[in-house]
Amino acid sequence: MRLIFVRHGEPDYQRDCLTENGILQAQKTAERLKNEEFSAIWSSPMGRAMETASYTAKSHGLAIRTLDFMHEIDWGDIETADDGGARLPHEGHPWTLAYRLRTEDPDGAESAWDEHPYFRNNRCMQYYRSISDHLDAFLADHGLVRNGSIYDCTEERTDTIALFAHGGSGAVLFSHILNLPFPFVLSSMPYGVCSVSVISFEEPTDGRILPRLELFNDMRHIDTYREEKLHFEK
Repeated sequence: MRLIFVRHGEPDYQRDCLTENGILQAQKTAERLKNEEFSAIWSSPMGRAMETASYTAKSHGLAIRTLDFMHEIDWGDIETADDGGARLPHEGHPWTLAYRLRTEDPDGAESAWDEHPYFRNNRCMQYYRSISDHLDAFLADHGLVRNGSIYDCTEERTDTIALFAHGGSGAVLFSHILNLPFPFVLSSMPYGVCSVSVISFEEPTDGRILPRLELFNDMRHIDTYREEKLHFEK
């Protein structure tokens, strides 16, 4: 099986939709994916992801199926501030916390990072655990049962599915499926709007599967749009 992950296009966060440029990006992404033989197209329920997915779904004649758990993550303190009103170490943005952790405590960023004060009491961990658990259930429905850090194949599948979601929930997906520390993914694996990434689940002879990242952050279709636009404007 192949999982093609697409981050939504340039967003208008206030209205949870795409900007004019984001719509053009989504259309280019649909063109980029036109030769894929999708068995299903899945999306986060949020407007900007659904709108991005709509162009690919239309070009393939498929309905969009929603995965509520791929909703964008939230972050911040899940406890009250200390008596002195000081800012707690885990209140911040997880991308910022990941950079701080990896530069200040590299060993802590690789092992037991989820127990580090920067992440342990941050709301993003609730989303991390929920998305990870739901991803396991979702993949199990596709014949891939998680066993430690790899997967047992219980049903041979050769289909390709698309999933449109977000920077944060997507980072959880890459971290969990590929067994990579979340701070590493957040700080060293940035991916842009309407980028295309591919994870393949190829069955080895013993029936156990090690997911492979075949493609990451492919934005050539967006660059092509920019080049065409610049040429037209000249």
